[in-house]
Amino acid sequence: MTQEQEYAAADFADRGQLNSVQLNVVTLVDMEKAAATKSLDGCLYMMDNSVGGVGQGGDHLETICKQGQVINWIIRPIDMHRRPDGTWPPMPKINNLVFLDIEKGDEDDVAERRIMTELKIYGAPDRMRDQYTAVYYYWAGAVMSDARPGLYRYRFVLELEKEHGTDKLYLNSAHYPALRVMPV
Repeated sequence: MTQEQEYAAADFADRGQLNSVQLNVVTLVDMEKAAATKSLDGCLYMMDNSVGGVGQGGDHLETICKQGQVINWIIRPIDMHRRPDGTWPPMPKINNLVFLDIEKGDEDDVAERRIMTELKIYGAPDRMRDQYTAVYYYWAGAVMSDARPGLYRYRFVLELEKEHGTDKLYLNSAHYPALRVMPV
């Protein structure tokens, strides 16, 4: 069964979920592997709370959303526990989301038309890290109310803290997750 058939078969019996004000896309990053390979290939594990989305657990996530909906991209490292020496593991941060123009056939082209309105980058994990508080960075945006229904691929530009020192490592996602915008 194709994805389109799956969407039609489900007929979105749970359409009420599409009325949700916000969606969350959670990405776990294998920081050790990403730093060692200087690549995000095989280092991202994504999941969301959309109804009918596909690709949960990998880096090809397709999130079902609607025009005007707010989406929160939450990112955190796989290892979040304080180490025996009292230090915390490095943190990932979403530096940017870049939507791609797949209509041109070249997924490396940046979309000419805006898909999202950026709301803000949030997070200050170093100030509030402790064993009882979930800490992460996130990037929030609202799907443009006039975005045409369809599939919109994007890539992450991530800023990764290095294990030692103040240098940062900037990486682009190797595979492209997507938003599937449904008509309201």
